[in-house]
Amino acid sequence: MPPRKGLLASGRRITWDEEGRVTEREARFFEPFGDNLVRCTICPRRCVIKPGERGFCGTRENRDGRLYTLTYGELTALAVDPIEKKPLFHFYPGSLAFSISSLGCSFTCPWCQNWELSQSRPGEIPTRYVEPEEVVSLAKRRDCTSIAYTYNEPLINLEYVEDVARVARREGVKNVLVTNGYITLEALDEVVGLIDAANVDWKSFDERVYREYIRGDLKSVLDATVEMKRKGVHVEVTFLVIPELNDGPEEMRRMARYLVDNLGPDVPLHLSRFYPHYKFRFKPITPYETLVRNREIAQEEGVRYVYVGNVPGSDYESTFCPSCGRRVIGREGYTITGWNLTEDMKCKFCGETLPLVGKREKHRRLLFF
Repeated sequence: MPPRKGLLASGRRITWDEEGRVTEREARFFEPFGDNLVRCTICPRRCVIKPGERGFCGTRENRDGRLYTLTYGELTALAVDPIEKKPLFHFYPGSLAFSISSLGCSFTCPWCQNWELSQSRPGEIPTRYVEPEEVVSLAKRRDCTSIAYTYNEPLINLEYVEDVARVARREGVKNVLVTNGYITLEALDEVVGLIDAANVDWKSFDERVYREYIRGDLKSVLDATVEMKRKGVHVEVTFLVIPELNDGPEEMRRMARYLVDNLGPDVPLHLSRFYPHYKFRFKPITPYETLVRNREIAQEEGVRYVYVGNVPGSDYESTFCPSCGRRVIGREGYTITGWNLTEDMKCKFCGETLPLVGKREKHRRLLFF
């Protein structure tokens, strides 16, 4: 059977191959720009793309004055993860997330831990086409509370994220973004109502770092993060602490103040340890003392929940009550090892209510202390 072309109910063009696989799908997030040019409207870069060319992320192509997504449904990974791996510590703790990824990214971070996926282009690495309905079915069969769009940057595949999220919402499955937060406010407004939680990775709190290393801008990321929180998305922030790049105490202080003033003191902050990787193999591992110092600075500025990640055995993976200081959720890696909260999320020691979303799930063995 030769390739077939058609129209979706939305009016967008679609092409199937001889086996019935979707091979081309017209994008939803673009606008004509004259002379067969198109402008992508997903990320603040707003690429203006000539016919036959692709945008910055390499996943969207202008074909005769229409923008096509080249990664719709093309997945590089499907896995079941603990929600704590995202990391999301205050969202359905102990639950499982069905993690999916595609390829490509809107950033060029030279320290990327998933660079094999994020810096690849369509056709360079193997993918498997999976319909949105199948993703949700797989998640439900594996007893996952949520679907996490993760590993590479999910926002550049926004049409697919939106379609999967709609099915998931209908089937009672939560939707989680693990993202760099680089999205225009108009594109975010189209999908934010389908997103339940997001971990946004703030790469630095310095516009220079965003310009020189990432080829993006910090303000757009901050604006999108604030908008998610304002629209009711549960937000947690990750900050990878890289020696001699973003590990200084003043930068941490500015970032913590911004978080408290614009997101609120209860938004969790995850300080993650850097390990040499990709183009930053020459950098040293982040000293544990630097992470602890920055945690203390963030707390001084009013952030109530500051976690230290990528450090096996750290006591700062656990949640401590901001009122009495006692440990209320014990963690080792991604495993919950202790629980001292009531069913309505109150500290068993002092009665303080902690701002956790959803009930605790018991997919893994719990120890009590």
